[in-house]
Amino acid sequence: MAGEERAEGGHVMDSHPSMTGPGHSGSRPDTGGNDIAGAPSTWAAAAEVVQHKERTPVLHTGGDRLLTRLFNHSQLGWAALIVALVAPLIASSTYSVGVMTNALIFVMLAAGLNIVVGYCGLLDLGYAAFYAIGAYTSGILATKLGWPILATIPAVIVAAVLAGIIIGGPTLRLRSDYLAIVTLGFGEIVRISANNLKPITGGPSGIYGIPGFSIAGVEFNPIKNPHIFYYLVVVVVALAVLASSRLGRGRLGRAWRFVREDEDAAEAMGIRTYQTKLAAYIAGAIIGGLAGVLWGIKQTAVSPTDFTFLYSALILMAVVLGGMGSVPGIVIGAVVISALPDLMTGIGAWRYFIFGVLMIAMMVFRPQGVWPYRAREKRGVRRSMAPPAVAATVEGGGQV
Repeated sequence: MAGEERAEGGHVMDSHPSMTGPGHSGSRPDTGGNDIAGAPSTWAAAAEVVQHKERTPVLHTGGDRLLTRLFNHSQLGWAALIVALVAPLIASSTYSVGVMTNALIFVMLAAGLNIVVGYCGLLDLGYAAFYAIGAYTSGILATKLGWPILATIPAVIVAAVLAGIIIGGPTLRLRSDYLAIVTLGFGEIVRISANNLKPITGGPSGIYGIPGFSIAGVEFNPIKNPHIFYYLVVVVVALAVLASSRLGRGRLGRAWRFVREDEDAAEAMGIRTYQTKLAAYIAGAIIGGLAGVLWGIKQTAVSPTDFTFLYSALILMAVVLGGMGSVPGIVIGAVVISALPDLMTGIGAWRYFIFGVLMIAMMVFRPQGVWPYRAREKRGVRRSMAPPAVAATVEGGGQV
């Protein structure tokens, strides 16, 4: 595939289209006559990254191979979808269906945050802000302006994109803790604004009376038809998770992972890191905003207390618990984080203590997550994409 080279160890180095533009002839870039061992170059950086990855030994036991086959099985997505479709037939009470609906919406939020944190490595502590923007945009247009709820979806997408650009544009040049602090502040600004703009957002009381909708005579109302609404949420969440997975496996997803592993090396390879990070932020914002629409319909109301920092932390916990960058992992993590406390209501307040102990034990004994991401890239370096000096160095394991 043009525009990418695959290095040993399953790590993909994605070259930006600008590398084949002016100043780059064919598959070998112009180094200005400098020998690759004596002057900094993008290919020297590439070989160094590859060699660094190759120095880490990988042990393959029989159990590890079995787990790898299980984790990479192509039918697991269909199995999870079947479980979601069958679950209301087993636990058909209104309460159980409500808990499962909340868990699915939480899965959608985790899928959106996984793009930002898992794929691109951007620590976002204010993701609930996009959730709130989607819920409030849809709720205001539906209740105050009388828009059909489906007609508010394009407006929600536009609002989420604008919010992603406004907060991501000036701040994504920051890294690490500084970015986390800025996103935390953004989340609190959105929540406090919703709390204080009473003529628009309803203030602390929020917005009530968010309607459902009907398609072809089928009414999707969480109060009257909770089971039908549940299956609508299953479809929407499945599409969101599928879109997140396809983005992660595509060229843009490989660029995100390269930025996550080493932003400086990614930039040296020709990846426009700023635009790549902004794309991740906007994609996550859109999914979070659409999840907010589902939440508003399900609850028929939204208020500032639904979008606190604690909720952002829980979404992040689901991503970390399941395995950052792993779509099956974040699904499991989101279901556990969302549904487990409700399933333990029989033991009263002790459920929070037990839940916390389980989370601590998980982080201690399996910090990589329940279902960590496992690369499935093919091994080998494409000689047509690298100068002979680098290709020989990578294959021979020598020094640059």
